[in-house]
Amino acid sequence: MAPAIYHLLSFLLYFTQFTVVLSGTVRRAGSTCTVQASVNGSDDAPAILEAFQMCGKDGSIELHDTLYHIETVMNTTGLSNVRIDLTGTMLWGTNLTYWISAGLPLNYQNQTTAWALGGDQVVFDGHGVGTFDGNGQLWYDLTDGVSNFPGRPISLMIVNSTNSHYTGIRFVQSQFWTLAITNSTDIVMDGIYVNSTSNSSVPATNTDGIDILFSDKITLRNWTVTNGDDSMSVKANSTNILIQDAVFHGGLGVSIGSIGQFNGVFEMIQNVTAEGVLAIGSNYAGYIKTWTGVQQGFPPNGGGGGLGFASNITFRNFTLQNVTQNVAMITQCTSFEGATGDCDTSLFQLSNITWGPGITGTIQTDTLATLQCSGDAPCPGISILGLDEVTSIGGSEVKCSNVVNPIGFNCTGST
Repeated sequence: MAPAIYHLLSFLLYFTQFTVVLSGTVRRAGSTCTVQASVNGSDDAPAILEAFQMCGKDGSIELHDTLYHIETVMNTTGLSNVRIDLTGTMLWGTNLTYWISAGLPLNYQNQTTAWALGGDQVVFDGHGVGTFDGNGQLWYDLTDGVSNFPGRPISLMIVNSTNSHYTGIRFVQSQFWTLAITNSTDIVMDGIYVNSTSNSSVPATNTDGIDILFSDKITLRNWTVTNGDDSMSVKANSTNILIQDAVFHGGLGVSIGSIGQFNGVFEMIQNVTAEGVLAIGSNYAGYIKTWTGVQQGFPPNGGGGGLGFASNITFRNFTLQNVTQNVAMITQCTSFEGATGDCDTSLFQLSNITWGPGITGTIQTDTLATLQCSGDAPCPGISILGLDEVTSIGGSEVKCSNVVNPIGFNCTGST
């Protein structure tokens, strides 16, 4: 071989090895794809997408390096019989302009996501250490308390999924809502940790632990959530939801809604049970919120006039530690765009909603419940059972408006 050609081949071989080491790569062994992270902080999303492309059906994806940099959106849907193992940290990038413009659509409230993941028989195991880090402080400072800042992405959207199990995953400093489940059936999420808290003077606004939409048979078990908004939220067209054995630090508690935001659109929520919850410093144990019947502005920061119903909702066996507002809360007065009033205009029907039995602990007000139902759609079948073991400050008011034949309690004042 001529010396010049030899030196050229040697250089090309060295250069190829050098670039492979620096960039994220995929090592495949049979049906298992192992993603090796870059060593210079470059984008690992292309390598992760390649792994899902090669091993996303009847295979395994392994993410075992210490740190993966995610600089671009990921769409890994249409999976089948796949196992995902994450023992490292996935760190989302700081180019907020990119994320605002490039997010994948949730197809609800004009929201977007950084990663859309879905398929049949997906098992995602974080082994108690695998972490999503959304670099959320940048978003909290940028939005400066604005609830629905346009383009602020959800960390992970589970979409078009069936018969899937997510366990042992940690989510810290989420950009916006931590998780969304949409258009999915038979999903179990077990042992999930969420902590989205601000380290500056601005709040970590709208950092919901999870939001469920257009889904059926969803189980959330053994969660720990520390955040600045709904600890868990069940939204439009969700049925047969079980929340079990969760711990909330701060946040608003279990939320049904908001719902009724889209003018003239029929939506529903049915058969939701939350039980075995420890709420520490949360605003509520469980609460329900609908928009008014008068549209003001447009989603995500406006709306109203939606139709439909929420029925068969149960909050039981809660332990409360210094809950800041009420055990039970209903409001049909949600409205943004600076609007007030119209609280009796909602036609969204709430019925058969129960708090108790087995709710114990302490709240930091004199009002156990505030139940504001719409005058245009009064609420039947509202039950509060056995709150004798809840200690309040200075009284035990139950304030009501438009509650039909209350069960287990007497209304002591109006909202």
